[in-house]
Formats: sequence, structure tokens, C-alpha cells
Amino acid sequence: MGVTLTVIALFGACLTIGVLAVFLHYKNTPMVRVNNSELSFFILLSLALCFLSSIAFIGEPANWSCMFRHTVFSITFSLCISCILGKTVVVLMVFKATQPGSNIMKWFGPIQQRIMISACTSVQIIICAIWLIAMPPFPSKNTKYQSSKIILECDVGSTLAFWCVLGYIGVLACMCFVLAFLARKLPGNFNEAKYITFSMLIFCAVWIAFIPAYVSSPGKYTVAVEIFAILSSSFGLLFCIFAPKCYIILLKPQKNTKQYIMGKASANTSNKT
Repeated sequence: MGVTLTVIALFGACLTIGVLAVFLHYKNTPMVRVNNSELSFFILLSLALCFLSSIAFIGEPANWSCMFRHTVFSITFSLCISCILGKTVVVLMVFKATQPGSNIMKWFGPIQQRIMISACTSVQIIICAIWLIAMPPFPSKNTKYQSSKIILECDVGSTLAFWCVLGYIGVLACMCFVLAFLARKLPGNFNEAKYITFSMLIFCAVWIAFIPAYVSSPGKYTVAVEIFAILSSSFGLLFCIFAPKCYIILLKPQKNTKQYIMGKASANTSNKT
């Protein structure tokens, strides 16, 4: 099982890097530049780290690995969701900026977006630091489920800190979902908010299903459930947000225009008819 999960994680990371390479190659096209291409690059890099973080859960537990796996997982996912949250806010701000007399983008430019992402990620870093200082995860021997076998696993140390880490990621995801849901009907042929809404719906569904599965899974299957949740939510984010863009960039280049994205092409066509 460990080999299979490792292969899937590496495949996801390579696929993400491949999408990043496509975006870098077509970085000057409207489909990549829409709503801040820098945020797209950050999301892809953090997604690649999310895939790779699942590999840290595989192998024999040790003091360093138990602390490393939960810390890396929580920080990379917080960074990823924070970037998606920033992109969602940009979608809303861009629409507001098109209204007459609006200069709202002046107050939410690239610098403000970086500050927002850094602040959201820093909160998770602080939670992890408190966790590691107060009561860090540690390797333990579990004989609860099978007295004839000793199962080596990572005890989370502080259960409260573990659920605070997951809860904070959930709060970011819910904020992102609500904002994307509100922006889903904004005008334009390519409204990223629709795809972000669907990706957050999948993300939240995976982690809501994770909670009862994690609590009820015995021994070594707890780790498998956690890895599955990391990989499935990462694939969900990757495909829902970036597959539509890659489809247009690679297969429908005639639609990779500012007029099409803003919905002006269809409007001009209807006016002619």
C-alpha cells in the first residue's frame, strides 16, 4: 500500500509541475494572466508540496518524522487555501473595479494580496509552533486493536492542537467557498469563481468525510485514511481549478483572448445578428 500511495503522490506532484510548466510557457496569454498569474503560480507550487507532504506519512514513525509530517501538511495546505482565497477576493475586486468611478484595485494590489496570504499562513505556523513546543507528536506502540501485534504509529500528542490545525484549514476553505459562491454568477465567459466554488465543495466534502473515517479507523489504517484525504483533496483542487484553463490553453487557443474571457466576443456576435 505504501508503494502505491507514494507513486500516486509523485504522479500528482509531477502533474502539478507539468501544469506549472504550461502556465509559465503561456504566461503572457490572457487565460494565464487573468486575475493575477502570480497567485496561480503560488497555488501550483503549494499544491505540489501538498502532494509531496503525503509521502512524509509513509514509513516507520520517528520523533522527527511525526513532527515533520503534521507540520508540513498543515502549513502547505494553509498556504494553498490562502492563495485560492486571495484569488477569489481578486475575482470579486476585479468585477467591482469595472464599475464607473471605482478604484478598489488600488487598495488590493499584488502587495496587499501577498500580505493577506502571508498573514493567513502565519496563523497556521503559529499554531504549529505552539503545538510542537507544548505537546508535539511522537511515535508510540499501539496494542489496542491487536494484542498479538505491536503497531508503530504517530501519536498526535495534543488532540486539541491537531483539531485546531484541521479546523483552521476548514475555516479558510469555508471562507473561500462562501466568497466564490457569491461571485459565481459574475459576468464573463470564464469566471474562475465557478471552478473555485466546485473545488472548495469537493475539498470540504473530502475532509468532512475524513473526520468519522479517521476516528473509526484502527491502527495503521488511520495513516492511510489521512493520506487518501490529502491526495484526493489535492487532485480535486488541481483538476477543478486548472483543468478548464489547460483545456482552453492547449486545445482551444482561439478562445484564449481577452474578449472571450470578458464575454465581449459573444456580445459582439449577438449584436451583429
